[in-house]
Amino acid sequence: MTEPVTPGPSGWVSLPDVSEKLGVTISKVHQLIREGSLLAVRRDGIRVVPAELVANATVLKHLPGVLTLLHDAGFNDEEALGWLYTPDETLGGNAATALGGDLAREAKRRAQAVGF
Repeated sequence: MTEPVTPGPSGWVSLPDVSEKLGVTISKVHQLIREGSLLAVRRDGIRVVPAELVANATVLKHLPGVLTLLHDAGFNDEEALGWLYTPDETLGGNAATALGGDLAREAKRRAQAVGF
């Protein structure tokens, strides 16, 4: 089974590396993923997180809300990843990029509109 090709993140971070970067236990990283506060997908059989989503030593502020909106609209994690990384120059490149800057509220508004 091939994995979907998604316009993508600049890189991937393994869950142990996310744990180290955020300064939390690996159990907490798994909890963040289960709760929908962080997005992880499988690549080459390993769960990884897009690097931009944990760019500073925290999860992007608006990411949990956007993921909730997308999941409520019926998106699975791969589809949410695709939505976050779909090129959109009006958001500074894509929604994932926007979440780390001044366009975060606009990206969140667009995620909300997806459900309607």
